[in-house]
Amino acid sequence: MSKGPNARFADLFALTGWSKGELARLVNRRGAAMGQQQLSTDTSRVRRWIEQGEVPRDPVPRVLAAVFTERLGRVVTTEDLGLERHRPTRTGNGSGKERPWEPDRTAEVLTEFTGMDLMLNRRGLVGAGTALTAGAVIGDNLYDWLRGADVAYAAERPGPRTMVTSADGRPVLDVYEPGPVGDDEVAALERSVEVFRAWDASRGGGLQRKAVVGQLNEVGGLLTHDIRPQAKRRLWLVAANLAVLAGWMSHDVGLEPTAQRYFVIAAQAAREADDRPRAGEAVSRAARQMLHLGRADDALELMRLARSGGGRMLPQTEAMLHTVEAWAQAALGRAEATRRLLGEAEELFVRPADQPVPSWMATFDVAELHGMQALVYRTLAEHDPGWARRAEHHVRQAMEHRHKTGRERSSLLDEITLASVHWLSGEPEGALTHAKLALNSIGQTSSTRTWDRLRAMYRLTGRYRSVPAVAELRTEIETAMPAPRREPGLA
Repeated sequence: MSKGPNARFADLFALTGWSKGELARLVNRRGAAMGQQQLSTDTSRVRRWIEQGEVPRDPVPRVLAAVFTERLGRVVTTEDLGLERHRPTRTGNGSGKERPWEPDRTAEVLTEFTGMDLMLNRRGLVGAGTALTAGAVIGDNLYDWLRGADVAYAAERPGPRTMVTSADGRPVLDVYEPGPVGDDEVAALERSVEVFRAWDASRGGGLQRKAVVGQLNEVGGLLTHDIRPQAKRRLWLVAANLAVLAGWMSHDVGLEPTAQRYFVIAAQAAREADDRPRAGEAVSRAARQMLHLGRADDALELMRLARSGGGRMLPQTEAMLHTVEAWAQAALGRAEATRRLLGEAEELFVRPADQPVPSWMATFDVAELHGMQALVYRTLAEHDPGWARRAEHHVRQAMEHRHKTGRERSSLLDEITLASVHWLSGEPEGALTHAKLALNSIGQTSSTRTWDRLRAMYRLTGRYRSVPAVAELRTEIETAMPAPRREPGLA
């Protein structure tokens, strides 16, 4: 029976510029290269996929995802194409809400998305993207859980296993099967996260992003196999941590839609581990991304979700979330709300914790607290320059504490913040000093985000362009600055 047109497929198909016959030939050719010589796609089948919503049998959806990914230069999954056979089932309570994905479904999405991302890395196909979703970036099935309206979800609950079969109905087994996955193996993966996190903090996301995505892909593969419950829960947390890193690194190099998808995957993986604080922090990353892109209202919506459903959080985690929400309020020019949130963050940060701080919170130390406060007050100073002095106090504290941490990217962002504060305070001489220090160091990172911050600082120099030294600095920045990355859908 016809399901009606597949709008997702039709929209992406229109972007490719292909004819239906061209797509059919590409599917057959790619399928043969993947060992699927039996495919015989033709123009009429392509028409049924688009106009009647027909979902082809495996492996055609995966083949289609691969050819669309290569053509569009961004990750395209079977879900993006509207070709998912397995949909969430409905609850029996009459609410009409969908049940969250089963664990195997989450692992499947994770491995498919990372696999496509790795394919783009190998072929060097990057650039085009889809429009960023607004505040509702986190799937509806996470809202109830994050807000505590859903029952506790155990990571060890088994999901349905899907048997892949060949054209003649015989089962097809994976060529690669992992060995035993126990505590030692999971511990090794947990240590790898720390290594990647240190790399990111030091030099930015560009150098290690591919390695993180590859590791995440391997973890997703492990999660589709039978592992004892306790190890599997830890493995889901590894997946959440890696997905946050992959998202942050993608954001750091300007791959915004890709970053957003990783943050959603991270929140879902944390859900499988029944770790609400980890999911809340992943949502806060999506909020920080929105703020970087100038979408404060969306960021505020995400932060309300992150804070409302965090479960039992450490005070330090609450402090971190407060600083992100304060940034959103500052971007909207709301001074009173900003001061209140930052004051509460300071009180929470020094409150004793009654349990060990998780590894993903380790980077939120006193230097990072001051760094976030400086960024928030610098943002507020755009609306009222009187707040620049408080921003200067915090950025100098951040720089002092960050001196021995090895976080070059954060130190560079501090320099840019301090230069911006001096421009806003009407102190061009001090601004020149720190702007030049930042410009001299920026080439040592692979972070597009630092260039975006420098670009924002450059705009503040306009009122002093008649000063010869400032005019010279502006020329140096214009010469060094790469062209801004703009992906379709980004404002």
